[in-house]
Amino acid sequence: MNRVHHLQIEPGEIGKHVLLTQDFNRCKLIARHLKNPKLIANNREYITFTGKYKGLLVSVTSTGMGCPSSAIALEELIMSGATFFIQLGTTKALQKNIELGELVIPTSAVRMDGTSLEYVPIEFPAVADNSIANALTNISHQKRQKFHEGIIMSHDAFYKINSIFYSDEFKRENAWVDANVLSIDNESSALFTIGYLRNARVGTLLTVTENLQTRYIIKDNEDENHYFHLMTDICLEAFNQLEDIDKH
Repeated sequence: MNRVHHLQIEPGEIGKHVLLTQDFNRCKLIARHLKNPKLIANNREYITFTGKYKGLLVSVTSTGMGCPSSAIALEELIMSGATFFIQLGTTKALQKNIELGELVIPTSAVRMDGTSLEYVPIEFPAVADNSIANALTNISHQKRQKFHEGIIMSHDAFYKINSIFYSDEFKRENAWVDANVLSIDNESSALFTIGYLRNARVGTLLTVTENLQTRYIIKDNEDENHYFHLMTDICLEAFNQLEDIDKH
């Protein structure tokens, strides 16, 4: 068998459409949206399920937190035959007008991570696949969900960024706030960069669980799970829409 080293999957076991999420347990929650989800592999921080959605073969893989482990997952999924990816995650809003529970659909990401620098110089932009971003906005419109579309920032130092924005150093004239960067996550910049370099379509759908200006925060995991169910429905419909477009 030709199983990839970390995910322990092989071609034929996954769909060409894959949902990615950081959390091991949340992966199981997302898989419940598929018909007859089958556990394909469980190794390290990576767990993969494959099932069907409206006849479409779809897989769900946990990536662990941060760009390095997410990059490994994306690379090995591409090696195994997947071509369409949407990461579902949480994000910290930088703009005061973005409310908790609202969605963020990134068009691109500021590359504050270290992983993508291992692939290509910093001047190279980290851009989401346009067809996936458009499909996510279309389905969000149809489901009447409030969303924000634009540039986000990805970074590596989870607690450092919190201390910066919660300290007296933080001011409204902060460069990233003034530049209308919407929010911060930990994976998108590497995923977008690698996806482009590997000719794979990669997008991200995020829900706001904290606002670094207002300091409002969602602390209840059950509340977060509610938003992940909602995002899963949007992502699966987006995959379905993309498949219909490709057929024509």
